[in-house]
Amino acid sequence: MSDTHISSSVYNFLNKLKKNNNREWFNEHKKEFKQEEQKVKSFYVDLMSKLRMHDEIDDMKMFRIYRDVRFSANKQPYKEHLSGTFSRVKPRLRGGYYLHIEPGNTFLACGFWAPEKDDLKRIRKEFELDAEEVREIINNPNFKKEFGALEGEELKTAPRGFDKEHPAIDLIKKKQYIVTKNFTDKEAMSPGFIDKVDESFKTVRPFFDYMSDVLTTDLNGVSTLD
Repeated sequence: MSDTHISSSVYNFLNKLKKNNNREWFNEHKKEFKQEEQKVKSFYVDLMSKLRMHDEIDDMKMFRIYRDVRFSANKQPYKEHLSGTFSRVKPRLRGGYYLHIEPGNTFLACGFWAPEKDDLKRIRKEFELDAEEVREIINNPNFKKEFGALEGEELKTAPRGFDKEHPAIDLIKKKQYIVTKNFTDKEAMSPGFIDKVDESFKTVRPFFDYMSDVLTTDLNGVSTLD
C-alpha cells in the first residue's frame, strides 16, 4: 500500500485562504501556496502513474487557483480548492477522472460532464434501443457500494424525439452521466489515500468500457473510427 496522501499543510493553507480570500493576503502568502500546490501536483503525478497501470491516460491537468470573475456574482479572486483531471486516450477511449481537494469537501468524480451534442444523442439512442447492459453495470453491487447511484443534470421531461413513457427515460433525459465518491479530510490525509482513489477509478472501468464502445460505434455496432 502506498503512503502517498494529501498533506495536512495543504488543508491548513486552504482553510486560511477561505478566511482571507483577497489578493493582498494571497500575494503575501504566494510562496506558501506554491509549496502546497506542488505537494498536490506530486500526488496527482503519482496517481497518474497508478492509473496508467490499468488504463490508457493521455494527460493530467491541474486547474489554476485563480477564478474568472468577469461573469460571476461571486467576486472572490481565488478558488478555495485544488483539483485536476486525468483524460483517457481519445477518440477510442471515453470518460474522464476528476479529483477535488477541499477542506470538508474532498471528492472524486468520474464520467461524462459535458458530452458533445452528437455524443449525447448517440448515448440516448443506445439507451432507447437497449438499456439492459448499462443497468447491469451501474446496479452491480461493487459499483453501487463504491458510488451509489448514477448522477448528473437532467431534463425535466423527455428530450425531443423520445417517448416520455419509455422504460429507460430516467437515463435518456440525463445530460450528464457521473459517479462521485466523497472522502473526509482525515481519509485524504491518511497513508494509502492514493490507493483508495485508484480503486474507485478501477471500479468505474466497466462503465467507461461500455460507454466507449457506444461512442465509437453506430446503432448497428459498426465502428465509426477511421
